Amino acid sequence: MNNNVRLVIAQINFVVGDISGNTDKVIAAIEQAQESHQAEVIIFPELALTGYPPEDLLFRPSLRVRVDKALERLKSVVKDIYVIVGYPKGEQEHLYNVAGVVYGGEVIAEYKKQILPNYQVFDEKRYFEAGDSATVFDLNGIPTALTICEDIWHEGPMSQAKAAGAQLMLNLNASPYHLNKEQERLALLKERAVEGGMPIVYANMVGGQDELVFDGGSMVVDQRGDLIFSAPTFEEKSYFLELSVSEKNVPTSIVPPRSLLASVYEALVLGVKDYINKNGFKGAVLGLSGGIDSALTLAVAVDALGKDRVQAVMMPFKYTSQMSLDDAAEEAETLGVVYKIKPIESIYNAFMSSLEEDFKGTEVDTTEENLQARCRGILLMALSNKMGSMVLTTGNKSEMAVGYATLYGDMAGGYDVLKDVPKTMVFKLCEYRNRDYADLNKLNSNNSGCSGNIIPQRVIDRPPSAELAPDQKDSDSLPPYDELDQILEWYVENDLSADAIINKGFDADVVKRVIRLVDLNEYKRRQAPVGVRITPRGFGKDRRYPITCRWPAGD
Repeated sequence: MNNNVRLVIAQINFVVGDISGNTDKVIAAIEQAQESHQAEVIIFPELALTGYPPEDLLFRPSLRVRVDKALERLKSVVKDIYVIVGYPKGEQEHLYNVAGVVYGGEVIAEYKKQILPNYQVFDEKRYFEAGDSATVFDLNGIPTALTICEDIWHEGPMSQAKAAGAQLMLNLNASPYHLNKEQERLALLKERAVEGGMPIVYANMVGGQDELVFDGGSMVVDQRGDLIFSAPTFEEKSYFLELSVSEKNVPTSIVPPRSLLASVYEALVLGVKDYINKNGFKGAVLGLSGGIDSALTLAVAVDALGKDRVQAVMMPFKYTSQMSLDDAAEEAETLGVVYKIKPIESIYNAFMSSLEEDFKGTEVDTTEENLQARCRGILLMALSNKMGSMVLTTGNKSEMAVGYATLYGDMAGGYDVLKDVPKTMVFKLCEYRNRDYADLNKLNSNNSGCSGNIIPQRVIDRPPSAELAPDQKDSDSLPPYDELDQILEWYVENDLSADAIINKGFDADVVKRVIRLVDLNEYKRRQAPVGVRITPRGFGKDRRYPITCRWPAGD
């Protein structure tokens, strides 16, 4: 029996729905694997031909026709290399999530995904039927099993593969990023490899798809559970290695894991880059307030797109401080973006004049504050329409949770970069971008042209304020952010009750008020732009609560 295999892991950034373009990428990677490495096998991610997740595109009658055409193209070019590729396959009224083996101009084996995830952002049971058995094929003398993503998180598929005589497992993945996900995957792969007594090749997708970011980080763990290869995260590339299924493997290339803040920042950058580019926008435009959230959003946008594709607009009102004007100008100048100042007072006054009769006899309240934000939203959306650039909103997860944002105002836009980033992490990410983001090759390739302190320190240090009223501070309306974010984590991400959170030492009135704000503002979040998901439970696909609801806070 042959004990060694020359393999390539294709960590590719696919586009959902672009079956023809995705097939082009697959074919190009196959040709490179053969020409550059004389590879025997190349492994692609889960549902590579359609991109992931295709969602209700899977219900389209023409899906099967298009996938079949793509497979015919692959069969016509694949001769003496085993190509492992993911795609949906229909059989009568059923649809399966499949890993196929293409070799010698034919599909010689297919594996149907057995464990269909139906939690967090996943709802595969809506679309697919589950498979029920192992698939083992002969890879140049090596009995080789296939599994797909969630299968590796459960013991059954590995046990089946071992019982069927497999000595190598190839695992196709579309595993999205969230905090500390890389460590979770590695621990799991080590456990499964030892259980099965066989190496596992873990090929993961990379790229942004709406709120999801796939971080790559493909890996190989040998039969002893030792990590012998890991690919960089957030980078699209094919990786070659030689693997023994019986002898001890010498680690070939192991990339040290990124820090938590580095991973989050890269996820934000990739999410923005792919959302804007894949949707065909020319660039991005955002309101630059002089505050910390818009400063971080501007930095991410420039690192994602380059300074020439980003425009920042300061829209001052009579409550805007000189400090905010100065800091916004400094940020824009440091990053080298197009920067404009457009005062909103005349626009605001025109609206107030139109509403004068309706507002007669009423007191000034949040209505007037919201109107300021909506004036800014109108300006930004007009610039977006005229220039073909997407408006990036700047609200963070803490604000989105409690409704500290204005519908059709600062929530107006196409993508919210910080939607899943708690305020306390916003501060940390600003420090990280100033201090540690030293990948000069990346900076140069994106034309941002600078590292170091791009966010003025006083923007980080000053008390946060929306500046919609005289001397306004966020702390006037909200608990301190370190306290607020911990309550939100327990309630939003862990589903703890009010009583359970109070028992952890938080003030009862504060907890109940925060929870009430979260529940009341579901209607705002339903109308909010999508944004990068970085936590295990973000606002979007993860968390689906009713808008009309009388669920009381309590036990």
